[in-house]
Amino acid sequence: MFNFINIWYRRYFTDPQASLLVILLVFGLIIFLTMGKMLAPLLAALIIAYLLEGAVSKLQMKDITRFASVNIVYLLFLVFMGYILFGLMPLLSRQVSQFFQEVPEMIRNIQELLLRLPEQYPDLISEEYVWELNSNIRDSFSDLGQSVLSFSLASMPAVITILVYLILVPLMIFFFLKDKKIVITWLARFLPKERQLVDEVWVEMDAQIGNYVRGKFNEILIVGGVSYVAFVILGLNYAFLLAMIVGISVLIPYIGAAIVTLPIALVGYFQWGLTSDYNFTWLMLSYFIIQFLDGNILVPILFSEAVNLHPLAIIVSILVFGGLWGFWGVFFAIPLATLVKALINVWPIHEDDIKAVKRK
Repeated sequence: MFNFINIWYRRYFTDPQASLLVILLVFGLIIFLTMGKMLAPLLAALIIAYLLEGAVSKLQMKDITRFASVNIVYLLFLVFMGYILFGLMPLLSRQVSQFFQEVPEMIRNIQELLLRLPEQYPDLISEEYVWELNSNIRDSFSDLGQSVLSFSLASMPAVITILVYLILVPLMIFFFLKDKKIVITWLARFLPKERQLVDEVWVEMDAQIGNYVRGKFNEILIVGGVSYVAFVILGLNYAFLLAMIVGISVLIPYIGAAIVTLPIALVGYFQWGLTSDYNFTWLMLSYFIIQFLDGNILVPILFSEAVNLHPLAIIVSILVFGGLWGFWGVFFAIPLATLVKALINVWPIHEDDIKAVKRK
């Protein structure tokens, strides 16, 4: 047993650069776990600045100075955020409010539908089971109402947090973009000069995550926009709210599309029923066509080999990182899986050390 552990250690951890990479990973994980909430605005600003850096670099390639490129991209970013806050958020808020006002009526319709099932299928569904199911539905929505109430009572700290983000995060984004070289030079002072392995991991991660984020952003806009147009043409209630949910669902491959199917089907059913001019059928058909085109045409075009991960690896990463860090773990599951893949690809393996140990 000791010999096996010795061989494993010599194979993967005898390289000094591998040890440096392990130290950096452990140090970063400790900071994230212990000070993640305090540093959340800084991390958010760092991530957004990294995403905007691609646009800044493209402008620089057109012989525009760094300072001018940063200002152009930053102003466009502020305009975009202003449009979201003052244009889209009020519309979203109205539709969410209308939806929750109709939830009690939806619950009553569901309960009436369930109560008819024992009459139609007495051999398959018992009346006791239906009453128990109705009770569970009432309890679930009661818990949801209490959660909404408690959130509203605790809204003042949330408002303060949002104000902090709205003020500090844009400022930090600007300084990260403007003083990129200064920040990188300062951080490099704390690293050894011999850090080839760290640089290789960063190069692969930079290419992979950059392509992934750009592709996902375009996918959200395209899928959400096409869904909104389809829902408006069909006259579906809460078209903007549901289209936004469909667009965001692409962040969680496979699982997101399955989850979003339920609210779309429920809203369509309570609005039209199953046989009213076949609107419900057209709704579900158009939704499944959008999902089919997204998975089989749009994703291959946008991503190609940008994130070359097996579907099973993606699902496992969503389960693992989502279980560790909740929503943000799910949100960053694929970039984190890409980091693991990059580490595996560049990690040094010393077969000579293994042979030496075996000879002993």
